[in-house]
Amino acid sequence: MIQNLHIFENPEKLATQFAGQLMSWAENHSGDRFHLAISGGSTPNLLFSVLAEKYTNSPLWQKIHFWWVDERMVPPDHSESNYRVANNLLFSKVTILKENIHRIKGENNPDEEAHSYSIQIEDNLLQKNEWPAFDLILLGMGDDGHIASIFPDQMNLLESDQICAVTTHPVSGRKRVTLTGKVINNAAKICFLVTGSGKAERLTEISNYPDLARLLPASHILNAEWFIDESAKQIKPD
Repeated sequence: MIQNLHIFENPEKLATQFAGQLMSWAENHSGDRFHLAISGGSTPNLLFSVLAEKYTNSPLWQKIHFWWVDERMVPPDHSESNYRVANNLLFSKVTILKENIHRIKGENNPDEEAHSYSIQIEDNLLQKNEWPAFDLILLGMGDDGHIASIFPDQMNLLESDQICAVTTHPVSGRKRVTLTGKVINNAAKICFLVTGSGKAERLTEISNYPDLARLLPASHILNAEWFIDESAKQIKPD
């Protein structure tokens, strides 16, 4: 069920408004570090571009620590690397400390990197409910309802006792490292950024059809705010 929904005319307006909201959350955060986990995808990429343009010289880049919700197991200069895109669109354009960027090392062995990244998260984040607690997690949603790299055929990762896990893309077979469901749901704030008509059917299922929704990983993320554009909210005809 989607309860906290914000609808924007188009992806550009969504990204612009959300960028301001994100920086406000970081500024008003009481701690000296704001731990943000980011996703890949077209809407987050648009957000990175807006942040780089409008907040180039913000002192908040010294406070925000960037983590990844998931990553493909490819080198950091690979075209499919989530880190590469964020670096090109944002990090290379603002003044941010190297130690504030905590990338998943896609060039490493997947199992070893999942373990290493879990330790890094434990060492840097405060705990809540005996789990690490991110200050904000940004999620997209795939056309199949997946979030992070938790796909509909790997729903067990929603209840995993690991912080990070290795997962396999159901089509390409490429290995990925992903945060698991318990860590995602433990964040202080969770925001979905979803745009495009290709997402409308899944959003309709999550909103109106519980039996179908439970088959979608996105529906198992609790207390999230949803930021969508007009085309994503259109209900597809049967």
